[in-house]
Amino acid sequence: MLVCAASVVFYIRGLGRLHEGDPAGAWRATAFLISVIAIYLFMQTRLDYWSQHMFWVHRLQHLVLHHAAPFLIALSAPMVVLKRGTPVWLQERVLSPIWHLPVGRVLYRILQNPVVASVLVVGLIAFWLTPSIHFKAMLSVERYKVMNWSMLLDGLLFWWLIVGPPKQSSLKPLHYGVRIVILFLSILPQILIGAWIALAPKILFDVYNVCGRAWPIAPMTDQEIGGLITWIPSSMMSVIALLVVLYRWMRHTEDEYMASISKKE
Repeated sequence: MLVCAASVVFYIRGLGRLHEGDPAGAWRATAFLISVIAIYLFMQTRLDYWSQHMFWVHRLQHLVLHHAAPFLIALSAPMVVLKRGTPVWLQERVLSPIWHLPVGRVLYRILQNPVVASVLVVGLIAFWLTPSIHFKAMLSVERYKVMNWSMLLDGLLFWWLIVGPPKQSSLKPLHYGVRIVILFLSILPQILIGAWIALAPKILFDVYNVCGRAWPIAPMTDQEIGGLITWIPSSMMSVIALLVVLYRWMRHTEDEYMASISKKE
């Protein structure tokens, strides 16, 4: 709640302090604020309770935490606005020292490695949906929090790597072709995981029978809907990202072409 509230306050504060040329616009602000609110709703309100007692709501929760909200945050490029709105004392005494810790920078570089990012984005989905692991996670407050936070943080890192603004990263921008390969590689495993759940002939996640379901719905129906959410919307997020990357690649190529013509003239 503190992170979400601070993000909203600093962002709104930063909007009033933007300089000419800073990335801004109504759609960026809307995307960022909607994403932060969605994260709050699925981690701090009744939606979180329902996620613990309905499998399909749980899959909707992870669709938001791991895909939709991080994707929109990365697309909105909020770092400049947040920096303008964050108090100077907080930047100098807390955020900057943390960012410049050697272990933090090394860890960030490892997590933003294309191979590591590709494995994690699908691997975490598969890991937490392993029936035995999922059972233990849903019955432990600590494991449940680790599961949700790991999905959110991985989503933020992954989508920042794929559709985030390259000029705001300390790393060398990833080539557009590599981004497309990563997205293609992430689509098929998500489809297979979702199809495995939706088409399973038996109950895979019986922890919801133990905890009790929030609404009177057949266990198989609950599982099938959850599988479809993992199967279709999650995969479509990668398809949408593909279109965004292709569009940027075309714009980048066009800009380079126009720049080369200008030099010749």
